[in-house]
Amino acid sequence: MLKLILLGILSGAFFSTTFVLNEVMSLAGGHWIWSASLRYVFMIIFLVVILWVQGGITRLKNVLYLFTQYWLFWIVSGSIGFGMFYALICFSADFSPGWVIAATWQFTVVASLFVFMFFGRTFPKRIWIFSLMIFIGVCFVNLSHIDNFNFQSLLLGGIPVLIAAFCYPLGNQLVWEAKHGMTHFVPKIDSPLLNNAFNKVMLLSLGSLPLWIVLVLIINPELPKYNQVLNTSLVALFSGVFATSIFLYARNHAKNTNELAGVDATQASEVVFALIGSMLLLGSSSLNLISIFGLFMILVGLILFVKYQNMKKD
Repeated sequence: MLKLILLGILSGAFFSTTFVLNEVMSLAGGHWIWSASLRYVFMIIFLVVILWVQGGITRLKNVLYLFTQYWLFWIVSGSIGFGMFYALICFSADFSPGWVIAATWQFTVVASLFVFMFFGRTFPKRIWIFSLMIFIGVCFVNLSHIDNFNFQSLLLGGIPVLIAAFCYPLGNQLVWEAKHGMTHFVPKIDSPLLNNAFNKVMLLSLGSLPLWIVLVLIINPELPKYNQVLNTSLVALFSGVFATSIFLYARNHAKNTNELAGVDATQASEVVFALIGSMLLLGSSSLNLISIFGLFMILVGLILFVKYQNMKKD
């Protein structure tokens, strides 16, 4: 469990680049739909190279064949877990600074539990306590910067992120259910390809493409500038490829719902890295006693996850 937690925190460090770079692109005037959709275009390009190196043309053919076999499932799970999730995150960047989005995003810790319940999973009440402790810590981080808030930022910058907090774990859980064949309304995909995190990211990325095409056609934005394309490629590499692959690898090795909840809870570390990134790159964030206390609560929640799992093993 400790290994899974550390992997989750590492993915959180890479994930945090999303919030900082999205704020940079928003301040530069780039449209949010390009920040969202181009990320997955670059992800697919990077993943083609990675899969080619790992298994050659055979690996690519096998992954594409698996996509065509269950194309509806991958479009649904990819559109929810990658498409809707990231479209809402990028939209929010036009109304709230990166650290606010990163902090609000931590509601996914609690949202994940509702997703588990939707799939009929049960877990000890302690898991709720640990998750709520992390979320309370995030709330303190928000309160430490309450003077920067306004109603529009809270409404247009907060609510979309709360919805995204449900979309991401739902999309990931659909893949987990398909791999393990434990839910009757999700097709069982008995393929060793799903043991590889890069394969799963590729399948979900391909599944999100129809949504991006529809959104671009509906919104019809101006073409992106060079800086936005460059920053989006960096987000795709660090957050889309590295972070997502590490996170899915950790989830894939979780043996039960408790461990899955523990891995999902490590996403709370993103707010720490986002605050640091904002201070270093934008100079827009500063720590105070309230935010430090909030970060302490987050850390305690993660430690309790690890301790509880070790107690169960003993």
